[in-house]
Amino acid sequence: MRYVIAIIGLLLVIGGLVFVKGSQISMLMGMGEAMEQAGPPPEAVSTVPATAQTWEASLQAVGTVASVRGVQISGEVPGVVVRIGFESGALVEAGDVLVELDSRVERAQLAASQVTRDLAVTTARRTRELDAAGVEPQAQLDIDESALRQATAQIEVLRAQIARKVIRAPFAGRLGIREVNLGQYLNAGAAITTLEAVDGAYVDFELPQHQRRDLATGLRVRLSVEGAPELDDEGTIVAIEPSVDPSTRMVLVRALVATPQSALEPGMFVRVEVVLPEQRQVVSVPMTAVVHASYGDSVFVIDAPQEPQPGATGPPTGPDGAPIKLARQQFVQLGERRGDFVAVLDGVLAGEEVVVAGAFKLRNNAPVVVNNTEVLDAKLEPTPQNR
Repeated sequence: MRYVIAIIGLLLVIGGLVFVKGSQISMLMGMGEAMEQAGPPPEAVSTVPATAQTWEASLQAVGTVASVRGVQISGEVPGVVVRIGFESGALVEAGDVLVELDSRVERAQLAASQVTRDLAVTTARRTRELDAAGVEPQAQLDIDESALRQATAQIEVLRAQIARKVIRAPFAGRLGIREVNLGQYLNAGAAITTLEAVDGAYVDFELPQHQRRDLATGLRVRLSVEGAPELDDEGTIVAIEPSVDPSTRMVLVRALVATPQSALEPGMFVRVEVVLPEQRQVVSVPMTAVVHASYGDSVFVIDAPQEPQPGATGPPTGPDGAPIKLARQQFVQLGERRGDFVAVLDGVLAGEEVVVAGAFKLRNNAPVVVNNTEVLDAKLEPTPQNR
């Protein structure tokens, strides 16, 4: 009898445990079905409306800065350097003496030629007086006059040779690195330094052939150097190559930056924006709203709040009480970029609310809760700090 009672008690305990576990499993299954029907929890995102903006038309390119006037200074004749009148990187005016070569031999020859000319002047004057008196024949007068002209010409030759040994700046500008030293023998044509004008700069760039019809001399050009906003400048188009390069199908364009003491230096790489006279209306969104993928670019547009569940008093809300909305994936066709914005040619209308933060974690018709406490401050002309 005692064994029977023990067995019955054990069965009751086991039955109770089975009932409890069954109830827990049933409850968990019910919660799973409810969560499956409710879907995943909403994602928190930030949004802004797509805006209609007026953008000036422009053409984008990259260019190279070239000097308005730039030469390599070199000597015309050989000689030994006896004087250097500049330092590397110095500013000079037109006519400043840069280098002087040894000209002692030429100066001695000049002194001798001046003595010869003085004698020729005296002889020619005496011969003229005798010729006027009818004493000296005309032939002797011609000889003396020719000797005078020859002595004068010889002086001019020597003066020119001496002047060629004094190397001067052909125009005002900034000198490069000095490549000569005192006492050095300088061959004809050997480089001394470079000289670049500082009263402006050229910027040469190329544009595709189909944009040739939009170009004209006098158009304004904006120039910028990546990472160095202090070098930004403006110029105007001064020349357009009349022919298209047959290998690249590009048109060469030259702009002039007339800013005195411009910070742009020859050889620099610059971004060029040619400002066209017309303007156009575009629908733009911040670039952070665009999701790039191999199958195309898209944005997530926020639709109306979800429909309330049967029996509910209102639409579903998130933990903070904000209504749960749906994010619809919309494929778009993008245009040019301007600052933090990109033009949307097709796919989004002005005023539609697009996701700008958190779009990477969304899918089509995903539930979202909008939290715009911290929204990206997108600008057409951003000026980020270089840190």
